[in-house]
Amino acid sequence: MSNPGRYGESDLARFVDEPAKRPGRTEFARDRARVIHSSALRRLAAKTQVAQPWANDFPRTRLSHSLECAQVGRELGGALGADPDLVESACLAHDLGHPPFGHNGEAALAEIADECGGFEGNAQSFRILTRLEPKTLDSDDRSAGLNLTRAALDSAIKYPWSATENPQKFGVYGDDVEIFNWVKNGVAGDRAPLEAQVMDWADDVAYSVHDFEDSLHSGQITIDNLERDLHHFYEIAKSDYLEDLKAHEIELAFERLQKLSCWPKGFDGSHNSLARLKDLTSQLIGRFAQGAERSTKEAFGSGPLTRYAADLIVPREERVEVALLKSFAAHYIFRAEHSQERYLHERSLIHRLAEGLLESDGKLLERNFVGPWRAADSRQRLRIVVDQIASLTDPAVPLLIARIGQK
Repeated sequence: MSNPGRYGESDLARFVDEPAKRPGRTEFARDRARVIHSSALRRLAAKTQVAQPWANDFPRTRLSHSLECAQVGRELGGALGADPDLVESACLAHDLGHPPFGHNGEAALAEIADECGGFEGNAQSFRILTRLEPKTLDSDDRSAGLNLTRAALDSAIKYPWSATENPQKFGVYGDDVEIFNWVKNGVAGDRAPLEAQVMDWADDVAYSVHDFEDSLHSGQITIDNLERDLHHFYEIAKSDYLEDLKAHEIELAFERLQKLSCWPKGFDGSHNSLARLKDLTSQLIGRFAQGAERSTKEAFGSGPLTRYAADLIVPREERVEVALLKSFAAHYIFRAEHSQERYLHERSLIHRLAEGLLESDGKLLERNFVGPWRAADSRQRLRIVVDQIASLTDPAVPLLIARIGQK
């Protein structure tokens, strides 16, 4: 059982006081169970990570990515002395707010939601945890979402600031500031706790390594082409991931990766090459997690390290290597010309669905949104439509559009 003894009463507090129903479980074990049993987590099984979930039998979904992120984060956090259940809860929850069609759907909803405070997947995750997921009601019958502990909510906030500070990446909508401020009570500035930093790095590690694995397996990446395209990777990594990146750092990172014993030279999809590829993912995850563990312990001692007592220190070489791996998928998939037609179609679907739901006067909303719709003004109704669309799986979008067309 995990031990929250190094966490204080404030860390274990819940927005709505809710005594444990089962003796013997820690508060963070309760948090983990609530996230695992949430409908929002289940829906991630049919939401795009890189490839569409039904494209073939192999691609990861948002759910499988979240599970892998949780495994990396749990072990790294535990090695530093943080509560493993707490870190795992944050990792499982970090993508709950991502809409259908991945970051493409996020961009479409950001356009739609401009008049009601914008849209950001991480802010939506916080909204799900604290308001939308049906679990706990306060004394006035208002939803408190999953009503996780303060430490669990704090650990799940990737960007601890509002859209007024950064309209592109932010962690809370204006409507949800009250509970956000409760979570951040006593925290100066926009600091993130160690557990959130572990979650963030585990997210980067999991998707950089596994997106590479998926793309290589599907044939969207060819090992022999990588060296030829290093200049593209540098430009993408510098613009999207590490703004102070130097060209020689990318070249050195690629050389280091090529020297790994399991680098998948001549990958042909055979059993032996797949085993070699899986060994690569294991080695890379170990390399990135252990590098952060060593550097953090060197800077802050051997622990236990929790909350605001330490920051996660990730070595520069590992950060560059992760940025390089992420740039592979960005170049060959996300920015590829052959993907743009599909992305345009998906954004069009999201816009059509928003228009249809607004025009249907709430008749096609899921039942838990109907009551709030009736009591809402026009701005609030737009947010409800955004909440509804964000909750949908990829295949649910065209199905709901079809229902709108039948009305």
